[in-house]
Amino acid sequence: MTRFRRFLLCFFIIFACIEELTALEVYKEKATASFYGKDFHGKKTSNGETFNMYAYTCANKELPFNTILKVTNLANGKTVEVRVNDRGPFVSGRTVDLSTQAAIDLGMTKTGLAQVKLEIVKKGPDTKLSRDTAASAKKIMAKIEGTKTTSGVSTSQTPQKVEKPVEPGKLWDIQVASFSKKENATAFGRKLSKQGFKNIVLQTTKSGVVRVVVSRVKSENLNGTKKKLADSGYTEVVIKERKN
Repeated sequence: MTRFRRFLLCFFIIFACIEELTALEVYKEKATASFYGKDFHGKKTSNGETFNMYAYTCANKELPFNTILKVTNLANGKTVEVRVNDRGPFVSGRTVDLSTQAAIDLGMTKTGLAQVKLEIVKKGPDTKLSRDTAASAKKIMAKIEGTKTTSGVSTSQTPQKVEKPVEPGKLWDIQVASFSKKENATAFGRKLSKQGFKNIVLQTTKSGVVRVVVSRVKSENLNGTKKKLADSGYTEVVIKERKN
């Protein structure tokens, strides 16, 4: 074998190794990302850290803490790497909740939500804290989505949808989000209030999940309130008729 051929062989081997090392594990080809910021700034995250809206971190319901994710905004191609240090988002259909700084870099602060590709740069260690908080997050989402599991098969109940005027004189509760920590639910409730929503209440379930609810909405205001929530980025809500 000539020196030139040996050189070519070494070059291709090195190139193949580099390509293998740089290939990232695709976590989600297409997922919905949201972001959170000042209402949670300085509060504790699920792994015990203090949330910093200017740091490159994110919340996810299942990945181990300290996993590094590469997030690509499919609308503009912008990318950012973030570290998982919190659980959430506890809204149906959303996969990752980014820090404000990460959202700024991705150019998604105006829309609030973005369709993204998620790739694992480095997976965090499989710790007991990661497993326990992921299990709790799964239970919270089951409560939110009304999921019942029998013999490993999950079926999801569709939240009640109201698209036309309903019977006058009734009152309705609109659940916007749920949290495992009351302080996070309180902060989210304040955020809704600042956005102009009234009658924000917290409802704690027997399992400890704290629901954030726009309460006692009149029938004639129901569709308008639902539209206002959707315009603010809250498209996955649960509507229930009040019994009292």
